[in-house]
Amino acid sequence: MSNQLHDEIQREIGTHKVLVYGKGTKTAPRCGFTLETIEFFDRFGYPFEVVDVLENMPKREALAEMTNWPTLPKVFIGGKFFGDTDILGPMAENGELQTVLKDAFGYEATPKQTINLRP
Repeated sequence: MSNQLHDEIQREIGTHKVLVYGKGTKTAPRCGFTLETIEFFDRFGYPFEVVDVLENMPKREALAEMTNWPTLPKVFIGGKFFGDTDILGPMAENGELQTVLKDAFGYEATPKQTINLRP
């Protein structure tokens, strides 16, 4: 991995308290797992960003190397890698994720009310 690519990733992680590396963007996800992660974080009321790495193979490879996690999306909170919603879902169920988010942001956000249109 090049130093430039490593520095770019570190800058992105440092700029956003919650950062999702996925396929597509927040407004135009290009895979179901990225969409699931966006919907997951939308519920908590904290700002988050999604970086599209679908067509940026060097960045995808660098992220896989840095995290030892081969799949997308990859979620960083407060600069720390957490995995994806398979890891974060149970953390949310037991309240641990809410504590991680509150610690990362320094405040407790008001969760967004959502309407589930799926059966």
